[in-house]
Amino acid sequence: MLIKIWLSESMEKIEGKTSFITGAASGIGFGIAEAFSDAGMKVVMADVEGDALAEAAEKLAQKSDHILAIVLDVTDRAAMAAAADEAEAEFGPVHVVCNNAGVSNRGPLDEASYEDWDWVVGVNLGGVINGIKTFVPRIKSQHACSGEGGHVINTASIAGLLAGAGNGLYATTKHAVVGLSVALHQELKPLGIGVSVLCPGTVDTKINYSSRNRPKGFGPGGMDLDPEQIALLDRSMKLGSSSREIGEIVVGSILSEDLYILPHGEFSAVYQKKMEEILASFSNKPPTQNQLESMQLRAEAFSGFWNDGGPSTEEI
Repeated sequence: MLIKIWLSESMEKIEGKTSFITGAASGIGFGIAEAFSDAGMKVVMADVEGDALAEAAEKLAQKSDHILAIVLDVTDRAAMAAAADEAEAEFGPVHVVCNNAGVSNRGPLDEASYEDWDWVVGVNLGGVINGIKTFVPRIKSQHACSGEGGHVINTASIAGLLAGAGNGLYATTKHAVVGLSVALHQELKPLGIGVSVLCPGTVDTKINYSSRNRPKGFGPGGMDLDPEQIALLDRSMKLGSSSREIGEIVVGSILSEDLYILPHGEFSAVYQKKMEEILASFSNKPPTQNQLESMQLRAEAFSGFWNDGGPSTEEI
């Protein structure tokens, strides 16, 4: 409940808190960093692109004295821990961590190489896992001592809720981030620590050019799009929301303690159709007594992880 006291009073209560954002040199990460900085937060910007990160940090440093840039590959666990140490040494405990870094590799799944899978899964899912493993124990510890609360934001995508042809590798990782975030939310909510999963639709970013950051050890990759497809995607991105708009939405969602951050309502009808198809596919036979008892036992088995009496059957 302490986090509700910290976050629900007013925006000014965010002022002075420390945030850590991966993938912060551009795109959504930079938009979040801008919004956090303007809200008076101390901002630690982490990114694998050193030159772009330095330029982005310099922009924010023109208005704030509380900007720290750390070059970081989110797949490097030791480097993630070292970055957390550096952030704490500079600004004190991290209250808000944004596991935002992500890459995309589009094309038919049967053409994806093992290296494609290793790279995209390593960044999009592994980077989130590394951020959670590094920061959540620290946030829990400081919250237990000071009651200051904390919040974790994991960037997924509307592709974490809707999968489609040509985007399967990316969607696989983002579906995993959504599931991870929902479970983490249930585990941390009783402790007064918030979790949000950001699932934007189209945003004006350079995600379609992620290959610029692909390590040489992963090779050229097996997936590819033709120039016409790339041109259409570029036009689509230009029509999307600005990164700063998304950053402002993230600030508001932290304040209101939202689990799901869904900025783009144009996808709601498509998602509703998906849910209707899923619900229609369930067996319509009444559950047997054994099935009901099995469900109850499952809930009881997991109840030790919740301090509010255990999950409902909808949360199992």
